[in-house]
Amino acid sequence: MKTKFKFLLLVPFFALLMFTSCQEEEVDITPPDEAETLTATSELTSFISATSKNDGSKDNIIDGTSCISVKLPVIVKVRGIEIRIDSEADYIKIKNLYDEFEDDIDRLDILFPISIITANHEEIVIESAEQLSDFIAECNDDDEEEEKEIRCVDFQFPIAFSVFDRDFDVIEVVTIENNRELYLFMKRVKNSEVFASLNFPVNMVLKDGTVLTAENNEQLKRIIEEAKDSCEEEEDPSQERLENYLMKCPWIVYEFKRDNQDSDEFAEYAINFKEEGVVTMRSRNGDVLTGTWGLRPSRRGVLLKMEFENLADFTLEWLLYDFEDGKIKIYEEGGNRIILKRNCDVVIDITKERVENYLKECFWRIARIHVDGVDNAQEYIGTPLSFFEDNVVKLRIDGDLVQGTYEVIVRNGAIGLEVFLEGRPNLKLQWVINFLGEDLIKLHNENNEMILKRSCPDDDTNFILDVLVSGVWEVASYMELDADLTQNFEGYVIGFDENGKLFAEGQGNNYIGSWFGYRYEGLNLGLNFRTQDEPFSQLKHRWKIKEITPNRIELKDYNANGEIERILVLENIQ
Repeated sequence: MKTKFKFLLLVPFFALLMFTSCQEEEVDITPPDEAETLTATSELTSFISATSKNDGSKDNIIDGTSCISVKLPVIVKVRGIEIRIDSEADYIKIKNLYDEFEDDIDRLDILFPISIITANHEEIVIESAEQLSDFIAECNDDDEEEEKEIRCVDFQFPIAFSVFDRDFDVIEVVTIENNRELYLFMKRVKNSEVFASLNFPVNMVLKDGTVLTAENNEQLKRIIEEAKDSCEEEEDPSQERLENYLMKCPWIVYEFKRDNQDSDEFAEYAINFKEEGVVTMRSRNGDVLTGTWGLRPSRRGVLLKMEFENLADFTLEWLLYDFEDGKIKIYEEGGNRIILKRNCDVVIDITKERVENYLKECFWRIARIHVDGVDNAQEYIGTPLSFFEDNVVKLRIDGDLVQGTYEVIVRNGAIGLEVFLEGRPNLKLQWVINFLGEDLIKLHNENNEMILKRSCPDDDTNFILDVLVSGVWEVASYMELDADLTQNFEGYVIGFDENGKLFAEGQGNNYIGSWFGYRYEGLNLGLNFRTQDEPFSQLKHRWKIKEITPNRIELKDYNANGEIERILVLENIQ
């Protein structure tokens, strides 16, 4: 009987002859030709092992790293909503919540404990976010790691190996059903625990779904090698590409942790990586610090070094352990972590001239004003500000313009804003600009905070104006959760003036107020009836416009979790 084996691991030929001479049944072993001869340290053996490692990149939306995966099922919390993830198909649930609002920071919390799966298919129980963060930061720092995972090609299972022991007493066929089984089997092969030959043909699946067939070892090696090279070009950007990626736009500090302690001290600090190793950082009070930065490769991965003379918390060499479009995570031992989110609209180097020119563009809504512990934002619903030449500012209230003055000031190296409007003491403060971005200015002084959002008229907001002022409206429906309160508005008509005046008449009452249509994460309508009387005090809100036609307007109010709390429908009765 003559049997021919193709070996992944082949002992020297003379040793095989010794083994065969000891068998009771004579087996004539025909060795592979020279092109297919492999050793325990052969490249193809390493390729197959690397291909069979656990691919941790598929669940990056959960753990933010490719060096591990989270064992399913797992429960996560996104935007306050708990989601059970049972399979890879459920990842879309997280993405849908992320995509629901454009102008927010995507944040996901994992409910611990969980089990993670390493590249070597080892399962480890993780009890906390801190433990997970530490593990992720060091999972690329394994001294025993000799081969990097190959993610861009997979075997199409099942596959089969013919195996035999050193004495060739037992010959069997082992069927492999998945990557974990393949990795463990290849570990035995590499440790010389078994001798085996792969039964061809085998099918290999590329990242784009293409299926390639290998008829022998040489073809298999070529398929994996070519896929590996294309994968590295895609996933392992050069240092130059990383530098360009960091310098493309400013970055905002989203999360800062020092010695395993969360801190909001550096929240919304803006960092700008510039050419020639210069980095600037703008604090919330408007101070701009200048330092140096650079990247260098290491065994652990790419290291980002920042140095600031007066900012020790950032002056470290950080491991850049994960990055994706618009977000990077850096880490240093001892529980130090920073998450940065890219914002191409942020202006780091604020100047007086830039602020003055910026303010004169379009309307500005007072989206938030918190003074002496009191939130006064509702007072300014529907009442935009306009800044003009000669330091004139106007606040539109109930269709009338209240005129005052403003000044952009420079004090102690910071840019500030002073607004003087009669009867508006909470605006008459010296505000320091700590954030300047497209359509957004954040200001503060001591413990007070104000946020201005720019609103420029466009075709959609002009359409809102045309529809509202051309009709006479009634409340066709008003729902608070499951309660129908429409009858409270019976007998009332509502009108809108093109100058921003809002009025309601009926049941012997007359109410006036302000309205303003604008764009922010879609179209919105601010309604502000200046009364404490129900039912119109209930309509004082910044509503989301879900539908608007010349005859019908549907408005919705969402809570922080994105759930609908109220629905208001107006119909044109003219």
